[in-house]
Amino acid sequence: MEIDIKSAHGLIPAIIQDSETKNVLMLGYMNEESLQKTIETQKVTFFSRSKQRLWTKGEESGNFLELVSIKNDCDGDTLLIQAKPVGPTCHTGADTCWQEPNDANYGFISQLENTIKTRRENADSEQSYVASLFAKGINKIAQKVGEEAVEVVIEAKDDNDDLFLSESADLLFHYLILLQAKGYQLNDVVEILKKRQK
Repeated sequence: MEIDIKSAHGLIPAIIQDSETKNVLMLGYMNEESLQKTIETQKVTFFSRSKQRLWTKGEESGNFLELVSIKNDCDGDTLLIQAKPVGPTCHTGADTCWQEPNDANYGFISQLENTIKTRRENADSEQSYVASLFAKGINKIAQKVGEEAVEVVIEAKDDNDDLFLSESADLLFHYLILLQAKGYQLNDVVEILKKRQK
């Protein structure tokens, strides 16, 4: 890995990203020595500009950043370090230095899960289809998932891709509702799939 530390006055920025959630946890600075120590110990180590010494994240708190990978940017003057955080990253006790939770995020699917949750909590079953399903109970929700699954199977055997994708969207939507009715989120299922990975 070629890193141009000399042209960056001996220090380069290192962006720390959770290797699983892909959330940015913090930004620190590294010199050649701290980079070498990070590689040797497999614990992310910075050069502290305020203390003017090497500083391994977690050396006092125990909240280490366990190294997963190091990537160099296109100019060779910034690092992207993927790590597994052991505890909160920020000295304030927050998961990230931007005071955000380090939760898995699935983009639009996570937004949809939040919308389902909001509709359930602000239940107006006359105005909201989601709220009306929750009002009818788990049996009705499970039945809807079953119906949508059958429709996906039927459309999979035909040649209409638009109908197949539309029914697939309906199935996923109702499955997310069923998960919340049972007290779970998509991430709970993803965690099981991760454990099964060989």
